[in-house]
Order: sequence, then structure tokens, then C-alpha cells
Amino acid sequence: MTDPLEKYGAAFHQLLDAAPDAMVVVNESGKVVLVNAMVETLFGYSRAELLGQPIEMLLPQRFRSAHAGHIRGFTKEPRVRRMGEGQLLFARTKAGREFPVEVSLSPMQTERGMLVTAAIRDISERVKAEQTLKRHAEELARSNADLEQFAYVASHDLQEPLRTISSFAQLLARRYKGKLDADADEFIDFVVDGAARMQTLINDLLTFSRVTTRGKQFASTDCNAVMGYVKKNLELVIGETQATIDIENLPTVNADASQLVQLFQNLVSNAIKFRKPDVPPRIAIEAKDQQGMIQFSVKDNGIGFEPQYADRIFLLFQRLHGKRDYPGTGIGLAVCKKIVERHGGRIWVESTPGVGATFHFTLPKTPTNI
Repeated sequence: MTDPLEKYGAAFHQLLDAAPDAMVVVNESGKVVLVNAMVETLFGYSRAELLGQPIEMLLPQRFRSAHAGHIRGFTKEPRVRRMGEGQLLFARTKAGREFPVEVSLSPMQTERGMLVTAAIRDISERVKAEQTLKRHAEELARSNADLEQFAYVASHDLQEPLRTISSFAQLLARRYKGKLDADADEFIDFVVDGAARMQTLINDLLTFSRVTTRGKQFASTDCNAVMGYVKKNLELVIGETQATIDIENLPTVNADASQLVQLFQNLVSNAIKFRKPDVPPRIAIEAKDQQGMIQFSVKDNGIGFEPQYADRIFLLFQRLHGKRDYPGTGIGLAVCKKIVERHGGRIWVESTPGVGATFHFTLPKTPTNI
């Protein structure tokens, strides 16, 4: 057998020196037989200091005894692989500084026996970025939880004083309407209407906050049964508008059944609300497997909207139309988005003005219970 180290000699050394990673070649005993220039730069040792020394001198003291056993295990079953898969590895410089590394191992059979090339990459910046991202995600999660709790407490605590205002405003309207001047009647109407709208907003805010604070355990849920509840709940408006709902055979998913009812009901209600004048709504609901997810579609023949508003409509209290034409607070689709995300999916919409809109959302086949 020809020894590659001997056969290629200087060319092999030049190839190692050109590598962007620190390259260390060790024998079956774990002794260093070759290093490249990047090793000197990264670790602060000269080649002379490393050659013939155990590879463990590049490791923190606490890892050295275990590492010798890892070398013996690798030489018994040599293969190209990443060292310490799923674990964070550390190296140590001559000056004693520790830093995280990524190590790839490649075995090579030579006349000298098994040699192993270790490609060592400093991943300090990557780890720092990941830790920063993780910290920001945790802070965002805490902030969202605090906001949800605040929204729930604030809206809940506002209920009683608002009921008092609303009750007395209605009492004023019944008792004194027509007995005062026209301005007074108008002012009383403003108070009654404002109190009613505030009550609706508070109720919707409670609904939004309860998606997570009052969510139920996930369980096997038949989406066909869910649509049965939705059609029953919307029976009156479906009859009044002569709406047609075409439903393909829908799957069974692991979900919060009450929230799925709310999700489909909001989407169907929107399809009926934003219908064309004098055109009966026609709604098609279907589902299909899509790369480990189940993708649902709710398609209508309504008024549609411009594509640039596709993201905006899922924001809290966002509306594209005036309250007189289409009543509501603009919270329904925000609730849909929150329900879908709680289940581990995503929601989006495609629409053409005058043609209609199709709302798509995905649910994992086996979502994590939250």
C-alpha cells in the first residue's frame, strides 16, 4: 500500500495549509503527526510544540480523560462524521482561552496505520448569535405572555364599570329622550352608541386573549364534525343569504376542538359578510396533505381585496372597509391567526378584487400540545 502522506508529500502539506479550518492529523494513539498553519493561528502553538503530543492538549482539562476513550472508539469504527453531534464542543488555546468549536473527523488508512484528520472550526460568533437570538425569543415570549395577561385582566376589569355606564346611558335614553332639546338627545345617543361599541371591543379583546390563556388540551378532532357545528351556529345567516357551503371530506386532526370551530366559523362568517350584492355566497372548503402538514383552504366568491392588504388583515383591529358597510371590530382574522399559530401552523390569503378570496392555513399532523 502506498502511504498518501509520503506519495503526495509537500502537495499534501500545502493542501492542508490552504484549508480555512484548523486541520490536525493524529495517529491511532491520538498523537499529533501533522498540523496546518491555521492550527498555529487559532491555538497559539507552533508546529514543533504540537507534533508528537496528545491531541488532548488542545482541549480543556475537564474533557481530556474522556477524549482518549472517544479516540479508541472511533478507530474501531472509523467513518467520516461530525464529532459530538448534538453537543457543544470546546477547545483551549495555549494561553488558556476556551472557545466553542465544530469538529469533523475523516479517517485515512496509511502504511503507518489509521490516521484521523480533524477539521476544527471556531464557532464563537455563531454560538454568540444563537444565544442572542434565543434570549430575544425568550424576552419576546415573556413580553407576549405579559401583554396577553394584561389584555385579559384589563378587559375583564373594565366590564363592570362599562356595564354601569351603559345601563345608565340607556336609562337616560328611555326616560328623557324627547323631553330635552335635540342636542341633548343626540348626546345621549352618542353615549349609548359609544358604550355599546366599547362593550363589543372589550368582548373581542377577551376572545383574543383567551386563545392561549383559556385554550384546551389537544385531542383527536374530526373536522367534518367541526363544520357541522359551524353550519348549525350560522344557520340563520346562511339561510338569509342563500349561502352554499361545499365541503370535501375533511381529515381528523389533533387539536383544540372549540378553537377549530371558532377558526372555521370566523372564516365562513367573513366569506358570507364580504359577499357581492345580490350574489349568493358560495364557499368551498377542502384539505390536502402538504409536506408533513395538512393544508386547509376556504374559498369564496365575494368582493375580494387588493393583494397588498394580505398581511394587514390579520393584524388586531385592522379593517379594510367602513363600519357602516361591514360592521365588526376587525379582530376575527387576528383570532384565526392566533389559533393557527397555537396549533403550530400558519395562515395566509390569496385574493383578487371582484373575484373572491381564498384563505389557506396549515395544521401539523401531530402538533405539540400547548
